[in-house]
Amino acid sequence: MTTHRPMEIALQFDEAMKRHGPTASVGPASFTVSFGETVALRGHNGSGKSTLLECAAGLTDLDAGAIRVGGCPAGELLARATVSFVPDHPVLYDDLSLREHVEYLTRLYGAEPDVSEVNRLVGMFELTDWMDDLPSRFSRGMRQKTALIIALTRPFSVLLLDEPFSGLDERGASALRRLLREVGRAKAAVLVATHDAPSDVFDRVVKLDGGRIVSDSPVEPGSEWDA
Repeated sequence: MTTHRPMEIALQFDEAMKRHGPTASVGPASFTVSFGETVALRGHNGSGKSTLLECAAGLTDLDAGAIRVGGCPAGELLARATVSFVPDHPVLYDDLSLREHVEYLTRLYGAEPDVSEVNRLVGMFELTDWMDDLPSRFSRGMRQKTALIIALTRPFSVLLLDEPFSGLDERGASALRRLLREVGRAKAAVLVATHDAPSDVFDRVVKLDGGRIVSDSPVEPGSEWDA
């Protein structure tokens, strides 16, 4: 994982807008996420959280405005190499085991798997006994854990997670909270679209309503999410 100065901007949303039909489904939205910062993107279903993450990951083009990842336009090769993204419904290969997923996708991004780190993550998510099984046989929660393990073992300096706590059991959620804190301490930037994540892992919360940002504020220690 690449280390950066804590206040260097990792993600910059500049009047970002995406339309579905004649009206904007999200935006114009403007905010930044710095390296070393963990930000929650909150809002009701349909508020545009997933769309913003997909655009930042380079999977969907904006209709107006811009998103820059580490100074590069989202979607460009360097930006995509920088970002590790877990969508709300992860897509996994039916014919690759958990172990093979990690090995293949880590090497795809130009790195060799760190076996000790992979084993640590698999142990934290309680999947050690399923390392050589196919994720197509896994439960929803196990597939979510598999996607998170893959995302955390490949090289990245920007982590984008869409509802990562969905489907996780209590121990899995606890492991993810610990790992998000570790990623922040390693000076990567983290943006999490969520409606149910615990507030204690975040530095800031950006709230969307009707596709527009209605607030952007720090998370106070010991605070709980409002409704």
